[in-house]
Amino acid sequence: MKIFITTSFFLLACLFGQGEEAAEANTAFDEPSQKTTKNREHMQAIDGVAAVVGERVVLKSDINQTLAMAIFQQKLNPQEDLSKIEKLKKEITKSIVNRKVVLAMAELDSIEVSDKEVDRALDQQVDNIVAQAGSEEAAEKALGQPLRTFRREYWYEIKDMLITQKYQQTLIGNVSVSKKDVNLFYKTYKDSIPDFPTTIKLRHLLLKVVPSKKQEDKTVAFLEDLRKRILDKKNTFEDLAKQYSQDPGSKTSGGSLGFVRRGSLVTPFEAVAFTLGPGEISKPVKTEFGYHIIETQEVRGDRIRVRHILMSAPVTDADESNTYKKASTIKDSSTTISLFLDMVNNHTMDEQTKKTGGSLGWINPQTYPVPEFGAVLGKIEKGVCAGPVRSELGYHLLWIESIKTGGGASLQIHWNEIEALALNKKKALWFQAWVAGARKNFFIHINK
Repeated sequence: MKIFITTSFFLLACLFGQGEEAAEANTAFDEPSQKTTKNREHMQAIDGVAAVVGERVVLKSDINQTLAMAIFQQKLNPQEDLSKIEKLKKEITKSIVNRKVVLAMAELDSIEVSDKEVDRALDQQVDNIVAQAGSEEAAEKALGQPLRTFRREYWYEIKDMLITQKYQQTLIGNVSVSKKDVNLFYKTYKDSIPDFPTTIKLRHLLLKVVPSKKQEDKTVAFLEDLRKRILDKKNTFEDLAKQYSQDPGSKTSGGSLGFVRRGSLVTPFEAVAFTLGPGEISKPVKTEFGYHIIETQEVRGDRIRVRHILMSAPVTDADESNTYKKASTIKDSSTTISLFLDMVNNHTMDEQTKKTGGSLGWINPQTYPVPEFGAVLGKIEKGVCAGPVRSELGYHLLWIESIKTGGGASLQIHWNEIEALALNKKKALWFQAWVAGARKNFFIHINK
């Protein structure tokens, strides 16, 4: 169940949607100790309050907003799935109550996250929602509110979630499993462990298909002409963005990115945007996404309201052909792993894997984000440079280092994977017990 951010490996699934044994141990009304007061009892009846956790309250609107997201993400039908939605609502309420407990404990230990971390996580969440919905309009319809409103209201939820995750990591960091623990976990759960997929230890070299200087010059000249038309008041920035911008996320809103904080934009874009005065329009600026003309509309401290027009220089058939030929030449020269690593160091355009010799680690070819890998990896040999393979990223040369056969769980073949499952299970149970103990420190009431 993906209700919040997807980065927590068991916090949501195991803690905030606790197992049955934990649910039995923690009832909807935890009897307070001597701290119970009539004032707290009065708070229970306040309209709009779904639950009380110590000095904190959980609003019905918090529950309903998260529920709306969950209904959308799980593709539930409010007319047909009423029982599922009611059960989901109870799980969400319990999860938020537990999160309030963890937050209160984290506050005592001075756990903090930066605004930049929150912004980045919120952007990821919104991107996931839009991708799942198919468009911003569909996402807004499913959520029942504009994305700008959702961002503003959900920002604090994301911050709370990041704090709980960070605190969780500090608490479970020393939890480990022994060989005996792994063997016991396997003996207990081997019949319920799903089959493992075949995985491949893979390296790659990436050559992106880049436009020629002639095409880039044409794109820059076109954007300079758009800028002149705006400055001469022949056209508005908004109209030209809707007509020409290649940024699908802002095109329909006239290029507007709304208010953004310093540090949330790619560096070349931000370096210009934060130096412009209100109403100024930049000359074309190059980033990894293409070329932009930028208008900073408003400045509020470390936040600006900004819009842009993005255009990428088109690649030609000649650009495509030249890149393929270069990849083929590199392949012919990569007859050993040592030579392949040298070629990665000198030619790859994947900066994230360049320092590790193009290593992608162990991957499942069938679920890897580059689907073209899954189509070819069953047809190429281990220890041989293969390719070029075309993906939307460019041309890849591939080197298979090792293959781990999938199938039913086996300690001999899948020890590392089973060890990870055993560790996650132990961490989940440990933290679940910790939360059960932490709840005893607070007055907790959930309104019916």
